[in-house]
Amino acid sequence: MGAERKGGGRGRLRRVAARCQKRLCNEARRSNVAADPLFTLSYTGVGGGMVLFVADDPAMHSSQNEQDSRHYAIAAKVPMLEPADSAEAKDFVKRAFDISEQYDTPVIVRMCTRIAHAQSTVALCDRVEKALPAYEKNPQKYIMAPANAIRRHPFVEARTEKLRALGETSDLNREEMGGTDLGILCSGTCYQYVKEVFGDTVSVLKLGLVNPLPVERIKAFAAKVKKLVVIEELDGVIETHLNTIGVPCVGKAMFPPLGEFNQTTIRKAFGLPVESAPAIDTDIPVRPPVMCAGCPHRGLFYTLAKHKITCLGDIGCYTLGSAPPLTALDSTLCMGASVSGLHGFNKAGGSDSEHKTVCVIGDSTFMHSGITGLVNIAYNGSNSTVIILDNSITGMTGHQQNPTTGYNIKGEPALAVNLEALCRSIGIERVRVVDPYNLKECEDAILEELAADAPSVIISRRPCMLLKYVKAKPPVKVNEAKCVGCRQCMKLGCPAISFKNKKAVIDATQCVGCGVCTALCRIGAMEKGDA
Repeated sequence: MGAERKGGGRGRLRRVAARCQKRLCNEARRSNVAADPLFTLSYTGVGGGMVLFVADDPAMHSSQNEQDSRHYAIAAKVPMLEPADSAEAKDFVKRAFDISEQYDTPVIVRMCTRIAHAQSTVALCDRVEKALPAYEKNPQKYIMAPANAIRRHPFVEARTEKLRALGETSDLNREEMGGTDLGILCSGTCYQYVKEVFGDTVSVLKLGLVNPLPVERIKAFAAKVKKLVVIEELDGVIETHLNTIGVPCVGKAMFPPLGEFNQTTIRKAFGLPVESAPAIDTDIPVRPPVMCAGCPHRGLFYTLAKHKITCLGDIGCYTLGSAPPLTALDSTLCMGASVSGLHGFNKAGGSDSEHKTVCVIGDSTFMHSGITGLVNIAYNGSNSTVIILDNSITGMTGHQQNPTTGYNIKGEPALAVNLEALCRSIGIERVRVVDPYNLKECEDAILEELAADAPSVIISRRPCMLLKYVKAKPPVKVNEAKCVGCRQCMKLGCPAISFKNKKAVIDATQCVGCGVCTALCRIGAMEKGDA
């Protein structure tokens, strides 16, 4: 594989920004989609280097759950590495490729939000390209019918023991001896917190290979200290391992199984003085997450909320439609769940729900995992209305291209999937496109499709306002003489609109002139800006 190798090339030092790590973290949170092939790839092996980069999110900064991905590594019986800073994030990926190739296994690199958003000095090296090995037909290894799979299981168990032996001697696991009254086992970001709190006054066994965990190395470390404490975010995976191998320790009795730790968490757990934080002005107004001014989803959500339509949501920036004042969504589960959820909801509820329930899903998410749900709607004749929010990009994770945009992930011209043709090709006859800035058009389309006794798709199409090629119009102006302070415009939840002295106020620095508020204002107090 084309992974970088240590020691090659210039090895210069550079301060590395966190942008790429953040993007990887956002994308890697979707790792559940790889669960099914991962478990079987563990049996077949990979025949080359294969690394899965995942990111856990303690405190759920931008996730639907606090899952601990270490359980996947344990269940799939594949090795997992966990870096503790930016340098290790790069180095461990290279090491992961080496392990993958040497042991014929997928390797997981586990990140977390705190490491992904951090910066530290990183040594860069030249890439080392490796020739693609010749393909060799091996059905006994790669065709996982039960008769072959049962013969591959012993290989997996033997490989696990070899990897456990690797952990006994590898520098991926590092012992740092200090005082022997207290020993701490930790990994990842918890290592940073421990070092900041204790420095070199305690002994630390930092684990970089977190699956499989070593046995003799941990026992030897435990024998050197009077008290052993395991510090790990989320589940007590390392603590459970120590209990299994008969090593006395303290873990979750001191630390919670939820949330993100920090230096204060460590200090409080050990009864140490907590450093007082700088005083913060309590009068600072709260700024909740909100859709951008001019967001194309706003008009569509306003229409759904206006008619009190039940709406099953999905994963994307449009999930913000659940927040006040729109409060347009009734559920959000996972990518693609809105379409299949609507299908089941209507099948269970019948006519009571069919004519007053819709689902929304973004263009990118629809391509990712929404199509199969729509196929089921068409195949089963479910009387369901699916709304595809097509903003011409993948908005939530940083404006990546998707199969509907006409460009590949590198920004090169590519085939663009025609959503209308795709929906019709799988059996949806009622397909229509609306402009979400046109409230009347949205309202008519939604009400007509809900009234129909057939599956339908509404494509709400307008590009994201943050795309470079989208040009803002002059900001809207408020005619104070006409404004009666009805606050109808505030129901849009647009950050460019506020109220002062019982009159609507437009923030010209945020307003992009989308015109949704001008269409909403019945008395004409919202006026288009000068060109």
